Amino acid sequence: MYAYLRGQLASVWEDGIIIDVHDVGYRVLMSGASISCLPPVGEEVKIYTYTCVREDAFLLYGFLSQADLDIFKQCITVSGIGPKGGMAILSVMDADALRFAIISGDSKAIARAPGIGPKTAQRLILELKDKVSVEDVLEQRALEGGAARTGSSSVSADMQEAVEALTALGYSSSDALRAVRSVENAAEMDVEALLKQALKHMF
Repeated sequence: MYAYLRGQLASVWEDGIIIDVHDVGYRVLMSGASISCLPPVGEEVKIYTYTCVREDAFLLYGFLSQADLDIFKQCITVSGIGPKGGMAILSVMDADALRFAIISGDSKAIARAPGIGPKTAQRLILELKDKVSVEDVLEQRALEGGAARTGSSSVSADMQEAVEALTALGYSSSDALRAVRSVENAAEMDVEALLKQALKHMF
């Protein structure tokens, strides 16, 4: 129903916030990790939202980015994972980390989420592994980082190739992504230069 809410951050509590949008207060449930990244009360915020309508409740779940909202919506398509479970997963890892956990089959990382056991984590990986890719993560990160639209596909391809090269050397997908993302001006480098710089972040 609501794609996002933009307004003043009116109050914060352990598992959610209230956003004042033109003198209407919207209660939005959020993970502790997301709440910790918000500005001080009184500042303007933009929160992407998912609406959950039940017989006994009308709930809004909030996210700091479209990427977080997208992966949340994918998570809740998995049998046994509802909105509460999706929020629990994103409370222990961000959207990029979750996508790479799915790609690499790292069920232990996903199972760290409260209420998500090993079997549920494995089911999530099984059902979503064909719906996410390294390229998706890198392309989204490039766009969020303000990469130029012209040539954005080639930038994404170079970053993907660098990640794949690092994983071929024996590094985990998550560590490879983290290293590539840590390189300054990565969007302006070719694969060879990216690898040289990324390897410096692996130690």
